Amino acid sequence: MLIGVPKEIKNHEYRVGLTPSGVRELAGRGHQVMIQKAAGEAIGLYDEQYLNAGAVLVDTPEEIFAMADMVVKVKEPQPTEYAQLREGQLLFTYLHLAPDPEQTKGLVESGCVAIAYETVIDGKGGLPLLAPMSEVAGRMSIQAGAHALEKAQGGVGLLMGGVPGVAPAEVAIIGGGVVGYNAARIAVGMGAKVTILDRSLSRLNYLDSLFQGRLNTIYSTVDALEEYALKADLVIGAVLIPGAAAPKLVTRDMLKQMKNGAVIVDVAIDQGGCFETSRATTHQDPTYIVDGVVHYCVANMPGGVARTSTFALTNATMPYVLSLADKGYRKALQDDAYLLEGLNVYFHKVTYKAVAEALGYEYLQARQALDWRF
Repeated sequence: MLIGVPKEIKNHEYRVGLTPSGVRELAGRGHQVMIQKAAGEAIGLYDEQYLNAGAVLVDTPEEIFAMADMVVKVKEPQPTEYAQLREGQLLFTYLHLAPDPEQTKGLVESGCVAIAYETVIDGKGGLPLLAPMSEVAGRMSIQAGAHALEKAQGGVGLLMGGVPGVAPAEVAIIGGGVVGYNAARIAVGMGAKVTILDRSLSRLNYLDSLFQGRLNTIYSTVDALEEYALKADLVIGAVLIPGAAAPKLVTRDMLKQMKNGAVIVDVAIDQGGCFETSRATTHQDPTYIVDGVVHYCVANMPGGVARTSTFALTNATMPYVLSLADKGYRKALQDDAYLLEGLNVYFHKVTYKAVAEALGYEYLQARQALDWRF
């Protein structure tokens, strides 16, 4: 199979879909890999390393989209990219389609086969290709929030851990999954007063045991969200409904009652955000203020630590890339029901239910889609 890896073009996105090590694995199995020149240069993965691993370097993304059987990326294709996809071409990347009607329309019209990292599952119902970036984003959320709390950044001017004689910042984390857990680790380590809200009692019990009383665990209700969000200095939005748009849990009315100079970090922004006032921002211009509350809503947070993120992501994606390359997408999807959950678009059809429901498309079950189109 001919695999192509274009350079990412989203604002301040320096991650790359394959490392030289991944290229070597694919080349060793007889596959060809095309890498756009300087695709990994910003994070210390140089063209010479890719050449030595067996890749062919190309000058432009157009060459990759024109020739590759499978395009491996990190972020969702931008308009200039999905316009180049062709019928039957395999795209393997993060998509986050539910809050993105334009991208979904572009993929459907192209007729490509689009597999989304974020909806592939494992045998335990986890999200193995989303988890590495959720770990990174969870840890970064506290780092970003702590910076935004500084007065020069628009925050109230609080040190997360306080100092002797001065109270630490209060942090509310909405969602106790991978993002929430990793955010809590960093916040607790910095000495903040931390509360996690979640609707799974088993998850709350696990977190309570894990942190051994170093944070509060609260069952999430509207009343609880109001109570803890309104008194928090930093609120982390860490909710996830796989493949679906994030629910708006913190309303504009609630925001108006938050502390002046408080900070919210919406890690759910890739799925539309869980704060009513959230809108996607970039690393170049990461924050804005609404009703005195600083909003950090960077849509590719892990891109800020792109080298760490690239290795964490490609460690997880590589077995799937190898399977898709070795077997072809149809057999790979037929053989692996967990990978099949990643199929979002297939020859002009939407094959992920939450996306179809969110955007008003007719839904074709992924397994039926494979039988429908040979």
